[in-house]
Amino acid sequence: MVVENPSDSGIILRVKGPLEFKCELDNTDAPHVYKLISRTFEILRSQVKSDSCVLTLCDSPVIIWPNKKFHATPEEVTTNTICEDLQQWIQTDEPESTGKRSAKKKNKKSSAASVVKLQLMTEVTKPGPLSGLVLCRKVQNSHFVSTTLPMDCIVRASSSDTVKDVCDRLMEELTKQLDEMEKVTLQHIKGTTLLTPEPLHFLLPDPKGLVTVVYPAGMPDTQLEAKRQELHRHFELPDDRPYFRRANAYHFPNEPYRDGYLRNPHLVLTHPSLEDGKVYLVQGIYSYHHYMQDRMDDNGWGCAYRSLQTICSWFQQQGYVERCVPSHKEIQQALVDVGDKQTAFVGSRQWIGSIEVQAVLNQLLGVTSKIMFVSQGSELASKGRELANHFLTQGTPIMIGGGVLAHTILGVAWSETTGQIRYLILDPHYTGAEDLQLITDKGWCGWKGPEFWDQTAYYNLCLPQRPKVI
Repeated sequence: MVVENPSDSGIILRVKGPLEFKCELDNTDAPHVYKLISRTFEILRSQVKSDSCVLTLCDSPVIIWPNKKFHATPEEVTTNTICEDLQQWIQTDEPESTGKRSAKKKNKKSSAASVVKLQLMTEVTKPGPLSGLVLCRKVQNSHFVSTTLPMDCIVRASSSDTVKDVCDRLMEELTKQLDEMEKVTLQHIKGTTLLTPEPLHFLLPDPKGLVTVVYPAGMPDTQLEAKRQELHRHFELPDDRPYFRRANAYHFPNEPYRDGYLRNPHLVLTHPSLEDGKVYLVQGIYSYHHYMQDRMDDNGWGCAYRSLQTICSWFQQQGYVERCVPSHKEIQQALVDVGDKQTAFVGSRQWIGSIEVQAVLNQLLGVTSKIMFVSQGSELASKGRELANHFLTQGTPIMIGGGVLAHTILGVAWSETTGQIRYLILDPHYTGAEDLQLITDKGWCGWKGPEFWDQTAYYNLCLPQRPKVI
């Protein structure tokens, strides 16, 4: 396991690459199988430590032989090159005239660590004359076990660390990861069937940072609870939050999400300044769901459905549930199943409110919610303590409905001494593309004052509660 903290400035070097695991078994006796599997892992460890092991800097011409007295190309990359200088070789759309690649430009200054990606490879061609081919034929009964090990290791580099020092640490971590993979493989082998070990990274609360754990691929989270309990004890974590479920795996900032939804657009916003004020925010990751997504024209009636989808995405991406975010029809069917609506409701364009959102969360996700009733919008300005406590203890998005409008509350800035309050609103009424700058510049995700609410309308707030599970 490796612990790093991506919230600190600096560089995280991440090396990924496949290692082919191939093992021929003469028989299926357990001691024989375990012995040969361990021997195969030892061969792979030797391969990682050998001169033929190669690291290539992704999107660049840089190639490093870390075990060959640190040999690298181009010649400008030497044992004294600092890690930060590697970034100048990474290819962008604007190559410099010097022949080196221009570094990736950052739109905004960030204190977060940048991630430098490397590919693990093996040099196949050996120096010297090529040998002639020799063919032989052997007839025997045996079991051939083959799989690909998805190596994935990370280390942190400070501004003064040299490339050689960090590559030495990377090779050490690759060896340790093979040790962990061997343990997982031997623990979960069934006859001659192997479950491929799978490394995952998890971001834990400060100061623990980023941790790498190896799980058997294909084994559901429900069968890994004992392992998660062990990890919670090791890192002294509470037993009421699922830090180590697969859905909680850390998403590196340089990797796009495949589903196309924006994640956590509020993170680019500046917090409001209130006298003696504190900011209380949603905890974790959610997707922004709004009108006209998923080839669904719900403009004018689907705002509460979209707010509910954002809430469901939060529970999915925190690892509390494995089911996908429900569609409008699935939401409607859930309300029919609990007896709240008639069958004709499915496929209709009827609105739903906070009470229906509460019922669907319970029916589809097994999540309970509290309902806050506000007789008129002017009273919301006095709810700072309750909302702050919710985000502090539960950290889930809140759905608020009033009149014919629904919104998602992602946080509050509140001053206990002056009573001033601002609400962080995610607006499901947006109909455009997934353009983060447009969404934040135009206030579709932004901080709003008490005047945002209709002062005379009544509001119901659905406050989802975290399940207490590992």
